[in-house]
Amino acid sequence: MIRELQRRPFVRPLFLWITGILLQLTFSYNYLSVLFLLYPCLLLVSAVFLNRKMGATCCYSARWIWGAAFACLLLALSVQVTEWKQNRPAKQTAILQLAGEKQTELVDAFDSLHLPDEEKSVLATITLGYRKGMNRETRKRFSIAGVAHILAVSGFHVAIVCGFISFLLSFFPRYGIWKWLKYLSTLVLLWGFICITGLAASAVRAGLMLSLYLTGKALRRNADSYNTLAAAAFGMLVYNPLYLFDVGFQLSYIAVFSILYIQPMLRRCIVVKNPLLAVPWDLLTVTVAAQIGTSLLCCYYFGQVSSVFLFTNLPLVVIAMLLVSLSLLWLGMPHWLPGLDVLQQVVETLAGWMVKIVDLFSHVPGAAFTFRIDFLDMLIGYGILFSVMASIRKYTPKYLLLLLFLLLIKLFAELIKRYYAFGI
Repeated sequence: MIRELQRRPFVRPLFLWITGILLQLTFSYNYLSVLFLLYPCLLLVSAVFLNRKMGATCCYSARWIWGAAFACLLLALSVQVTEWKQNRPAKQTAILQLAGEKQTELVDAFDSLHLPDEEKSVLATITLGYRKGMNRETRKRFSIAGVAHILAVSGFHVAIVCGFISFLLSFFPRYGIWKWLKYLSTLVLLWGFICITGLAASAVRAGLMLSLYLTGKALRRNADSYNTLAAAAFGMLVYNPLYLFDVGFQLSYIAVFSILYIQPMLRRCIVVKNPLLAVPWDLLTVTVAAQIGTSLLCCYYFGQVSSVFLFTNLPLVVIAMLLVSLSLLWLGMPHWLPGLDVLQQVVETLAGWMVKIVDLFSHVPGAAFTFRIDFLDMLIGYGILFSVMASIRKYTPKYLLLLLFLLLIKLFAELIKRYYAFGI
C-alpha cells in the first residue's frame, strides 16, 4: 500500500484535503484550523533549538515528523478554504455569462432542423448541455433505459470532443512548433466547449484529466491514471471544496475509478482477439464496470436501477459519439457551404434513432426497478464491493477479513433497525 501511494503523490494530499472539508462541515468551528497550526509552529520552534545542538541531520532523520507537520498545514488550509467558500455568496463570473450567451445562440440554430421539439431538446442537451427545453418525461425514459449519463455533459462527451478536435488537427506536423500549436489549440477548444456547456463538475473533471494527459504527452512523460484522477479531484476541491457534495462530481469520479479498477478484470474474463469484436467488447466492459461502481450511489440518490442498460448502452453510445461530433461540426460550418444539407439530414436521422431506441427499451416491462438504500448501507456496500474486487485482484486474505468485518457491521445495523422498528 505504501508503494502504491508513493507512486501516486496526489492521493495523500487529496485524502487530507477531503478530511479537512468534512471536519469543517461537521463541526463548523471557525478556529478549527488554529488547532492544526499549533503542531507545526511548535515543531518549527523546537527545530530551531535542536539544529543549534545537533546540526541539520536531525531534520532529515525525522522526516515523518515533518510529514505530519505538512499534513497539519494542509488540513488547516482545507478548513480555512471550506469555511471561506461556505460564507461566500455564489456569483456568476463573466466567463460563465459569456458562455451562457454563446450557448443560447448555438441552441437557437437547432430550430432550423426538421425535428420534433422532443428530439431538438435531446440534441441540445447532449451536445451543448442545454437542459431547459427537456421535459421530465423524456429524462425519465432515458433514466429507465439506463442511459441518463448521455444527457449530462460528462467525461464521455468531453472525450468525444477531444478526440474529434485531435482528428481535425491531425494534419499538423508532429514536431517543432507545430506540436505545441496543436497542443494549445486542442486545450483552448476543449475548455471552450466545457465553458459553453456550463462547467459541469463531471465535464471539468474530464477536462482536467485530459489536460494533464495531453501535457504529459507533449512533454513525453508517462502518466499514471490513478494519479491523474487524484490530481484532477484535488484541483477541483481546492478551487471549490463544496464540489465534494455535488452528485455529478461523485458519480463522475466513482465511474472513472471503477472503469480503471474493474474494467481490466472484466476484459480478461474473455480474451477477444478479433478487432471487429474487441471494440464492442471493450465498450461493453466499460459500461458494466461503470454501472457496478455507480449502482449503489444511484440507489442512494435516485432509488432506481435500470435492468436493460446492457442492451441500450452499446448502440446509444455509438449514436451519441457520431451525433455529438457531427452536430458540433454542423454548428461550426457556414450555411453557404456545399453539402451542409446532407450533414443536416444525418444529424436529424441520428437524433431520431436515439429517441426511438430509448422509447423502445423504456417501455419494456421491468426495464427499471426501485431499490433505495440509506447512507450507511451505501458505505458498507462500497466497502464490500472494494473488498471483493481487491481480493480477486490481489488474492490476499486480508481483504476477505475486511469483507467479513463489514458484513458483521451490516448485520448489527439491521438488528438495530429491527429493534427500533418492531421492538425485537
